[in-house]
Amino acid sequence: MTTESIKKPARRFFHKDWLFPLVNGAILVLLMFVTLYPVLNTVAYSFNEGTDAVRGHVGLWPRKLSFQSYKSLLSDPNVYQAGFVSIMKTVITTVLNLLITGMLSFTLSRKEYVLRKFITTVLVFTMYINAGLIPNYLLIAKTLNLMNTFWVYIIPTMFSCFNMIVIRTYIAGLPDALVESARIDGAGDFRVYWQIIFPLCMPVLATVALFVAVGAWNSWFDTHLYCGTEKNLYTLQYLLKMKLATTNQSANAARSSADALKSTTLTTPVTIRSAITVVSAVPILIVYPFLQRYFVTGMALGSVKG
Repeated sequence: MTTESIKKPARRFFHKDWLFPLVNGAILVLLMFVTLYPVLNTVAYSFNEGTDAVRGHVGLWPRKLSFQSYKSLLSDPNVYQAGFVSIMKTVITTVLNLLITGMLSFTLSRKEYVLRKFITTVLVFTMYINAGLIPNYLLIAKTLNLMNTFWVYIIPTMFSCFNMIVIRTYIAGLPDALVESARIDGAGDFRVYWQIIFPLCMPVLATVALFVAVGAWNSWFDTHLYCGTEKNLYTLQYLLKMKLATTNQSANAARSSADALKSTTLTTPVTIRSAITVVSAVPILIVYPFLQRYFVTGMALGSVKG
């Protein structure tokens, strides 16, 4: 028996059409389960009755169905005010960040701009050396007088150096002939950007928009620093954090009181924490599917050049 005849059966076996899809599908199902299990488990805990949830081992479905955790959260009118503030903060921050960062990225991508290397170096330098929390606080609260104002959420976040690099890299990969032909037709810089570059940058802009929106929506520390005394400016994340702390304090107090324990059996810190996680994550989960295809394309194309 020759060596060639021994290799042929093995080669036929590994070249079967069903083998790779089977192994690939099994791996993807396993990864999907590992990824989705914590999310579904959190949702199950949020819909579970409080005392029963303390026992643990809820799994993917609540043992004792209860909506009390969500009723406890959504019955507070401050939640809707905080949600409105978070939505306005996220939308305005995202739009202004894309507007300013996009135009600056286009400017710094032009080879004819003599200061582009110097300005890029200065901006990148700020990514490595930061003044720190205290100087930032003094600048925003004392110098700019943004304490307890809505603009404290907007002005410090209107530009991101990392996002600028991503957008500039994407623009640099576009054909120069597009800009040159537009200039021959008499188009200025604003017209070139808005009518030619901007439509072509939709994938990378959607990617950056998702970065900025998620960061703005999940941020709570800026509220803690600058708007802690102004309840009308509380964001949803900060208010939910305070609710979780209040629930923990109530649970600690309930251990020494039978009457208090009876009143808190339907909600516990475990179920409240899970409900808070679900409520805060739902808006981003709703927006992400609409940006997913742009997100994948933008990340792939924005990383072609350095």
